[in-house]
Amino acid sequence: MALPQSNQDSTRIVANGKNNYTIPLILVTSLFFLWGLANSLNGTLVKQFQTALDLQRWQANIVETAFYFGYFVMALPAGVVMRKYGYKAGILLGLILYAAGAFLFYPAAEVREYSFFLLALFMIASGIAFLETAANLYVTVLGDPAKGDFRLNFAQSFNGMSIILGPVIGGLFIFSEKEYSREALAAMPIAESEAIRAAHASSVQTPYLLVGAVVTFVAILFAITKMPELKSEKEKESSISISDLLKHKHLVLGIIAQFLNVGAQVTLWGNFVDLKLDYAPDTNLWIVEKIYQISSSMSATQMASFHASFAFILFLIGRFLGTFLMGKFKSSLILGFYAVGAVVSLIVAMVGGGITAVIAIMFVYFCQSIMFPTIFALSCKNLGEGSKLASSLIIMSIVGGAIVPPLAASLFKVNTNVALAIPLICFSYIVFYAFKGSEIKEHA
Repeated sequence: MALPQSNQDSTRIVANGKNNYTIPLILVTSLFFLWGLANSLNGTLVKQFQTALDLQRWQANIVETAFYFGYFVMALPAGVVMRKYGYKAGILLGLILYAAGAFLFYPAAEVREYSFFLLALFMIASGIAFLETAANLYVTVLGDPAKGDFRLNFAQSFNGMSIILGPVIGGLFIFSEKEYSREALAAMPIAESEAIRAAHASSVQTPYLLVGAVVTFVAILFAITKMPELKSEKEKESSISISDLLKHKHLVLGIIAQFLNVGAQVTLWGNFVDLKLDYAPDTNLWIVEKIYQISSSMSATQMASFHASFAFILFLIGRFLGTFLMGKFKSSLILGFYAVGAVVSLIVAMVGGGITAVIAIMFVYFCQSIMFPTIFALSCKNLGEGSKLASSLIIMSIVGGAIVPPLAASLFKVNTNVALAIPLICFSYIVFYAFKGSEIKEHA
């Protein structure tokens, strides 16, 4: 998730060092790609672990709990570390944690211990918390201040491209062409079913080893590259407390909105493959078949993964369109219309079923595209020097991605439509926040 630049200018940021920021900017931009990839791979894991580790769907969704709890735990410590030791140190620590978590996938797959995988995911997310805290501010000051917004939007486009790649990696290198239901595996001799589960577990080893190697390489580049340090001239003077900030109603309601937004987003991202298999296991969209060259030899799960990748293409299109529209209309208005679109799309999915439901859920990705950065910006608006502390609180609300998905997944055993009611409720609240809750009112 890429965080937006705060629109506050009361705290001036200064970059010290040489004026040639090209190499540092390239390196910082690569971070946006890396954390987007980790986020989008989680949906593949939710599906794969159901077979590899013999988990029910709600249990597999604890993948998201471990991952997003890492954001929650490390949001404030990341800010403390960077204020004390600098942004480069924070980025290096984040990359080390990310790489270590990715490398832990190899032994975790060998022993097939779910808790081991969850620890690895927690470490990856902890590292990403450091990277997000640093990169979104860093990229805005590496160069001409007047072009800071452009640099941030450019960097965020790499985040959008990497989330498209995650499901493709899952479809090509993790999911098997031959599928087994839990019932079929239970009916097999133990030795045979265990061999199949072991093979499914080991399929995640190579992709995550490669991710770990790339992250390590980027860490080495950061270590040997001279990075301009950032400092806030007024940061130490600020005496704003959390209790002071919580008097701002639009911030409090925004924290709730972000909690629900991330919860709904992760619920859909993590369960899209299963949703595709629930609603239309044997039907594919022609455009997806053309783009991804789907063949009859592929399993239904692989095909569903490619549909997830196409949904992320819609996500990226939605972000570009939303950014364009915000140059002409109020951001709260655009957020409101996008949120209404998400609500309507989910209702269509629940009523329509079949491939219609799949298309509707994919359109929800389009509608969600602007929600995280827009809610973030609206929540921090007019907070002055308190915007940085407020941003940490909003980052902590990402814990919604740890709490909401298992709750929604536990309802799949009742009915798929019942499970979708959870993100429907989340988006309904965001409609309220966009049109009413985001209004700035004087506090007592």
